[in-house]
Amino acid sequence: MADKIALTVNGMPVTVPAGAMVSAAIAMAGVAMFRRSVSGEPRAPLCGMGICFECRVTINGREHCRSCQIPSEPGMEVRTGE
Repeated sequence: MADKIALTVNGMPVTVPAGAMVSAAIAMAGVAMFRRSVSGEPRAPLCGMGICFECRVTINGREHCRSCQIPSEPGMEVRTGE
């Protein structure tokens, strides 16, 4: 198993430790807003354990993925609500 994983967050390359959740990769990329609410408010993880759904992002084209529950994988393309 590799000790580092490379992926992209909003088109920016990020390297994270193996086993890091996607939410950690997003934070390491310096992104503070994960999505927007229906009314347009910026949202970010609240619970960190998949209950609040505030960490939802698009991963490899699949929308509404809970980033705090998905381990990073090499080559992943992550998009936040920018």
